[in-house]
Amino acid sequence: MDFRFNFDIDENEDSEADTHFLLLGSPKHKQEPVGQSRKTADAGADSIPRPGAAKHQDEAPKTKHCVKAAKEHIIPGDLNKILENKVMETVLDLYHVKVSVLEMTCLGDADSEGIVSKSVSSHSDLIPGVYEGGLKIWECTFDLMDYFSEAEIQFTNKTVLDLGCGAGLLGIVALKGKAERVHFQDYNSTVIEEITLPNVVANCVNEGISGKDRKTSKPPAKRPKKAEGSPDVLTKCRFFSGEWSEVTQLLLSSNKPFSKYDIILTSETIYNPDYYSALHDALAQLLDKNGHVYLASKVHYFGVGGGIYLFQKFIEERNVFRTSIIKTIDQGLQRCIMEMAFKDSS
Repeated sequence: MDFRFNFDIDENEDSEADTHFLLLGSPKHKQEPVGQSRKTADAGADSIPRPGAAKHQDEAPKTKHCVKAAKEHIIPGDLNKILENKVMETVLDLYHVKVSVLEMTCLGDADSEGIVSKSVSSHSDLIPGVYEGGLKIWECTFDLMDYFSEAEIQFTNKTVLDLGCGAGLLGIVALKGKAERVHFQDYNSTVIEEITLPNVVANCVNEGISGKDRKTSKPPAKRPKKAEGSPDVLTKCRFFSGEWSEVTQLLLSSNKPFSKYDIILTSETIYNPDYYSALHDALAQLLDKNGHVYLASKVHYFGVGGGIYLFQKFIEERNVFRTSIIKTIDQGLQRCIMEMAFKDSS
């Protein structure tokens, strides 16, 4: 189901979009059609995810990790500006920006990094050091959202980081679960400003915060043309772009009050072993001493070499965290959810 803010509802909406698990179409030659089922999507899930919010194509070139400076994105006072000209669609009763439309409309200053035009022209979800794939939603995100419901993970009064957030769906679920504070981080600033922030506003400001189970709640028949409801939920949020080590330094050195996170959520960020050290250090520095990390990943990323068991071995060798594989998904390429906590935590 597609919705256009400040315009009429999209006449070409897919009638199945609000009932199927969607993988957003991305600028690559193996683009999944809108409205396909997750089962079908999994069978073709041979793309390779990313650092921060990166999801890579079949073969990622080996390059030195680019250290992208961190930036905090200030929320505009006029929330309607955030939703202006955005076309939305739904997945699991959550609204998200329709990327195929964004690819045609995100021009000039709105794409200051040039990631939309470059990813479209190169037909790639990875341009090392330029675009790290955050425009696309990947299937492990849905695995983790399912696990939240199955395990009845409680976000009430928790501080949460959605690390490598992309569309920000994991953090939005935490907000709807009455988290006290949710921060969003993605490698690319364009992703934060054109995807993540609009998604948070569409789901949480217009709708208000709801504690209902996301599988039983129903979205309204149409969307308001302007942001309505209390914007107070945005006071719980902060938005960051940049490489993990840079964002970590920004958070820890900021003059703003900062307390470490009770829960860190991250999906498909361990495709490449070259990034394991940066990810491990960010988790070690930002997680509360009694906090938990929930990480979703494919078992193996073909063509790059990363995967859940290799990352688990890396973590165990560092001897900082204890790990546990808490769920395995066998449809399509095998995927897992791993829980992490400090070894000396209670």
